[in-house]
Amino acid sequence: MSDPSSVRLGIVGLGNIANIHCDALEASGLEETLVAGVDIDADARAAFADTYGVDVYENHEEMFAEIDAVLVTTPNRFHEEYVVDALAAGLDVLVEKPLAHTLESATRIAEAAEDAEGFCMVGFHKRFAEPVEVLDGYRRRGELGDVNHVEADYIRRRGIPARGSWFTQKSVSGGGSLIDIGVHALDLSLYLSGYPEVTEVSGVTRANFGTDDDYSYVKMWGEDQGASGFDVDDSVSALARCADGTTISLEVAWASNRSNSQQYYVRGDEAGAGLDLASGELTLYESSSQGGDHHRTTEIETREGGAHVAETTRFVEAVAEGQAPERNTVEEALTVQKVIDGIYRSSEAGEAVRIE
Repeated sequence: MSDPSSVRLGIVGLGNIANIHCDALEASGLEETLVAGVDIDADARAAFADTYGVDVYENHEEMFAEIDAVLVTTPNRFHEEYVVDALAAGLDVLVEKPLAHTLESATRIAEAAEDAEGFCMVGFHKRFAEPVEVLDGYRRRGELGDVNHVEADYIRRRGIPARGSWFTQKSVSGGGSLIDIGVHALDLSLYLSGYPEVTEVSGVTRANFGTDDDYSYVKMWGEDQGASGFDVDDSVSALARCADGTTISLEVAWASNRSNSQQYYVRGDEAGAGLDLASGELTLYESSSQGGDHHRTTEIETREGGAHVAETTRFVEAVAEGQAPERNTVEEALTVQKVIDGIYRSSEAGEAVRIE
């Protein structure tokens, strides 16, 4: 198989994220690759079939027998079941971030992927944003020198998902703001520093807003069920130390009394960069003595493009090629999961912890 349009795709979990991937397939001209979907909820199946005109199933094994590859977009707790079964069936898999709801579950997925005929790609789609691609190109060419520190913010002034939804229940999600949006900030920080080995983390997790009966907000995704439906973190501060001396500082919040931010600063010994993922702005910072000591600040203009579209397209192409992509690997996602687990352990212990 070499023609991406001939791939037969199915989706497990027919909620909002599934719709985003379907829109990405349509935008890339690959909508005909979608042939099936599965969900335990009858209403979700009916709505999906009506919208996309594909077969829907209640049993995922039945769907797996009809497809070449699968997108897993379920709540975190159920990633392991569907990914492991898909890999055992010989399918290629794109699973949404995070890899799983716990480190133990993520480890089992990684073990299954090692021996599988198919491959597993993990949905850190923000890597595919055009400014990130450009910045990583500069880094790979050595124009930043050795990256020694990354500052990463993913902060919402008010952006807690509906309290009572699976996002705010630790038994299903595995955590709150850190495991939901913090994984993106952490993955990008590691990606833009060459994925060094993380050896130690120190972190503090908080629940200052989601537990408040009088939580004030302008808008919310989903129907709020109140503070009783919230038992996860809504903000996190953390520092990671790597074996090569690289450090990463992380600020994450679903809710905070400050402005929204998706700002990254990548500091190298030859140059640095500022990346605003919300606006797409990319700035390079350099200093030189050529002709006299001076600073040079360069604004980089990139093409507009959908990160989800690029990610989904790359997955379908890899399936058609029969070759696992070299990016967004299970190994990298497992590293992210270990750091997340370390941050939660550090907060509970009140001290820095080692990452094995």
